[in-house]
Amino acid sequence: MRHLMSPLDLSVKELDDLLDLANDIENNPKKYAHACEGKKLATCFYEPSTRTRLSFEAAMLNLGGSVLGFSSADSSSAAKGESVSDTIRVISCYADICAMRHPKEGAPLVASQKSTIPVINAGDGGHQHPTQTLTDLLTIRSLKGKLDHMTIGLCGDLKFGRTVHSLINALIRYPGIRFILISPEELRIPDYIREDVLRKNNIPFEEVERLDDAMPNLDILYMTRVQRERFFNEEDYIRLKDYYVLTKQKLSLAKDDMYVLHPLPRVNEISVEVDDDPRAAYFKQAQYGVYVRMALILTLLELA
Repeated sequence: MRHLMSPLDLSVKELDDLLDLANDIENNPKKYAHACEGKKLATCFYEPSTRTRLSFEAAMLNLGGSVLGFSSADSSSAAKGESVSDTIRVISCYADICAMRHPKEGAPLVASQKSTIPVINAGDGGHQHPTQTLTDLLTIRSLKGKLDHMTIGLCGDLKFGRTVHSLINALIRYPGIRFILISPEELRIPDYIREDVLRKNNIPFEEVERLDDAMPNLDILYMTRVQRERFFNEEDYIRLKDYYVLTKQKLSLAKDDMYVLHPLPRVNEISVEVDDDPRAAYFKQAQYGVYVRMALILTLLELA
């Protein structure tokens, strides 16, 4: 039995196989319509979510399975003080696989150690968000035809953005990847990513503050929102929340084949006028998230 806590739980070969399966699901949905008949997915979401929770549920329903679970800690026995360990032991009696989101780093890992069913980390605090990373990789590969020899711009909240941390860890395993890290001083990537991931692996990167300066050099621009829920005080959030806004004018500085990604939800950081540009790929990205989660469920249940 396997769990998914981090993108690094999958080898590059396993990752490529998973993305190939996701592409096959996209192209041949009827082939997989009954693959999970009789199987149940539990979605245990201790933190709000739209895309991740609903895409997991859509994925399981598309595979012919069923779903159960809760969408906030308040609507579970966590509100009565039940531990994650006890919750997963109970869920293991009801479901065949579990997707868990939790505000505390490491909570899904604790659950996986007590679970008798596969557990998928659907986001733990500011730490990891592996299925978003799988979605990002599938999106990039589908649009660019590859995952190597590219310059990736990561813009916005690089300090608390778990999607950014997961994506960096995944992409450094492919040759020729270079990062431009675009953020204000207060939201730069954590030291452990800079030192233990980028420098330790000799990955070329630069840190800049101006989005305009980076635009012409990018193959992918990955925008993120400044996350109110990760800030310790409202003043800092208000000061930084609109630091970057991608507009048509800024996008005019980019290559014709550069794509804009965003894990969503968007607040103000991408103007709605950008949505009609063919390089705006963030809603396609949300669709790819269903295919990749379908592939992951099949893989962890050993049905692929």
